[in-house]
Amino acid sequence: MDRSAAVERMLRTVEPHALLPVLRRALTTQYAALGVDLLMADYSMTILQAVEALPFTSPGVPVHTSAPGRAFASQRPVREPSGGTATGLHLPVSVRGERIGVLCVTLPSDAAGHGVEDELAEIAESLGRAILIADRETDLYLQAKRVRRLTLAAEMQWQLLPGSSCARSEYEMGAQLEPAYGVYGDNVDWSATADDFSLTLTNGMGEGIEASLLTSLGINALRNARRAGLSLIDQACLADQAIYGLHRGDLHLSTLLLRFDLPTGVVEVIDAGSPKAWLLRERKVSPVELDAQLPLGMFEDTLYESQTFRVRPGDRLLFLSDGVYDATSPAGERYEERVLSRAMNSTRMLPAPEVPRAILHELRGHRGDVEALDDALVVCLDWRGRRD
Repeated sequence: MDRSAAVERMLRTVEPHALLPVLRRALTTQYAALGVDLLMADYSMTILQAVEALPFTSPGVPVHTSAPGRAFASQRPVREPSGGTATGLHLPVSVRGERIGVLCVTLPSDAAGHGVEDELAEIAESLGRAILIADRETDLYLQAKRVRRLTLAAEMQWQLLPGSSCARSEYEMGAQLEPAYGVYGDNVDWSATADDFSLTLTNGMGEGIEASLLTSLGINALRNARRAGLSLIDQACLADQAIYGLHRGDLHLSTLLLRFDLPTGVVEVIDAGSPKAWLLRERKVSPVELDAQLPLGMFEDTLYESQTFRVRPGDRLLFLSDGVYDATSPAGERYEERVLSRAMNSTRMLPAPEVPRAILHELRGHRGDVEALDDALVVCLDWRGRRD
């Protein structure tokens, strides 16, 4: 058995909380590693946080200005000289487009060839899978993702998310919630099969725990209907009835439901008082015109209708909650079409998972010292289409 396979086998059998110390020993034995560290991306995707026994115990590494940050943002290994006889390798830890963190390995320079880099990159991917499984049994890696304590509402919202990004041959997608440590109403959910990709964006009415509970009810009702094989229209109707049955119209959930047909690029969509959708096609930014319908749970037995549009290879879709679209500058200018168009064009060369963070950074600059009145959701989806 070759050495990389031996390390990967260890990752499959080790106790969930012991992934890092066992990996550290294995890489020291098999690759003569001088140092091994695991950095987890925090909820805001701006800091890489070391995995420690206790949360908040070490300073974070900034994504924007560090070699590990470059590896995380580019999703490619980055080499960094570490003294005259040593080389640092920073390897992205990701699974199917879901960006988890960075594995940092310091090696003797004469043992850091590109063949070794390729082997360690495979080990980093195996580590990502092991972390996703370990999260079911330990809080260690979830604790390492936070630079400070989450509010209870934010904890509930992040636990609802299937991830922060995903990718396959037909598309790549990234999502970000802000304020990351205090979000309470916005959320996103997705699921894929062989021939379709379902994407749901929600914006719960209210604040704090009330908004989180409403969003949780809506997302789980939609998941229940989707997993039962119901149509997009029936999914909306079932969730509408569930929310109305509990709140009798006092609370409602703005929702955008989309189903992408992977072979053709036809998108079925229901706009139930939803977040805004924008299309970047051949450097031209335009809103996706949708027929606005009632939010989920507003009235009893609301009937919903779907409509369709088509995406082409090379298209970029951006989805924004009203916390983004309605944000104002100190001069009172709304962050809407003109400012958004400029931001979408300025980020067009970034991969989809990097765009939400860049847009939210732009939003903070636009808002200046004006306090945010609502949380914000940004989702970016790049459509590649299916190739024969």
